[in-house]
Amino acid sequence: MTDSITSYAERLSSLAPKALLPDVLRRILLKRLAGLSEGAILLCEPNREPVRLGAADASPIRVDIHDPAFYGYACLGGSVGLGEAYMLDLWSTPDLVGVTRLLIRNSAQLEALDEGLARLRLPLLKLFEWQHRNDPRRSRRNIAAHYDLGNDFFRLFLDRSMTYSSAIYTAPDDTLERAQFNKLDTICRKLDLGPGDHVVEIGSGWGSFALHAAGRYGARVTTTTISREQHRLASERVAEAGLSDRVEVLLADYRELQGCYDKLVSIEMIEAVGHAFYPVYLQTCARLLKPRGRALIQAITCADQRYEAYRASSDFIRRYIFPGGNLPSVTHLLDVATAHTDLRLVHLEDFSQDYARTLAEWRSRFWQRNAEVRALGYGERFIRMWDFYLAICEAGFAEHYNSVVHLMFARQA
Repeated sequence: MTDSITSYAERLSSLAPKALLPDVLRRILLKRLAGLSEGAILLCEPNREPVRLGAADASPIRVDIHDPAFYGYACLGGSVGLGEAYMLDLWSTPDLVGVTRLLIRNSAQLEALDEGLARLRLPLLKLFEWQHRNDPRRSRRNIAAHYDLGNDFFRLFLDRSMTYSSAIYTAPDDTLERAQFNKLDTICRKLDLGPGDHVVEIGSGWGSFALHAAGRYGARVTTTTISREQHRLASERVAEAGLSDRVEVLLADYRELQGCYDKLVSIEMIEAVGHAFYPVYLQTCARLLKPRGRALIQAITCADQRYEAYRASSDFIRRYIFPGGNLPSVTHLLDVATAHTDLRLVHLEDFSQDYARTLAEWRSRFWQRNAEVRALGYGERFIRMWDFYLAICEAGFAEHYNSVVHLMFARQA
């Protein structure tokens, strides 16, 4: 994976300076950023005077440009190019989350980065996404590209429960472990789980919900994943907890699931479904539920007003982190549920600021264990790619650019 990232980014880098003079590209970028109205940036380059961009009364965030090739990435690659340039250490900043939040608040300038010359690259990015659409065969490949990086890798920054989704913080001094417990317990309580319930979970992760629901609430759980690494570890953890009689861990696509269950849970799996497959996903949820059964879906969402533009564009995360990924909007999911199922929404809760805090914890842990990441064989570019990914996600939730929600659906009688 690291080799493909390197070659892809370096091909773009080699084209940009030859196609246009770096000074021309620099002027184009400075013009685009000149209209920053919230916050400020201090652009620092070797052998040049620093350039201050933004509001006069704001304390600027320093951005260091290490190589003129940065301007080719920014002008020809747009927001995706900024991430690629960061991977290659063409620029740095002491406050990556702050810079990203500043760009989000200045939405016109953020959108301008993906206009002009950067739009020439969009067809290639969309072709990449089309090649990674989530039919059953490609879904396995897409999931493996992220989740099969290795259980030892994810252990380095997740909490002890190995929960890779937003936590819920109920107190200022909550640890990440406590906040993830809160999240799992909140879901169980919202579903009113008990020993008489048989729950199906779409997207096992490493088994944290199944262990919690069976171990603390006595429920029977059938859970499925298409990640071999997750399936192996989740199965081991269930056996070690002595819950094999109450938890069944499947290695199967959600479309293959059979049976009829009292409750359904899907925690941040819908982001891997893909726009074209939302009807199938929600129809599957309805088919698996008994009449009056309830489904709780924890979803990362895009704002309704931006959803169509988001679908038509591309971004760093879809290109490098989650191939085949797509963030739904709440309204679109409700429209699909209404048109294709008998599911009705009975509860909705947004807890986006909790995700910003969760991501800040993950990123801090990731850097604390940096030497161990390297010991697993991951190089500098991979590390910077993940740093960029975690930082822009934190910024997105902190600014409500993206949200995380609980959607509770009930089947008709």
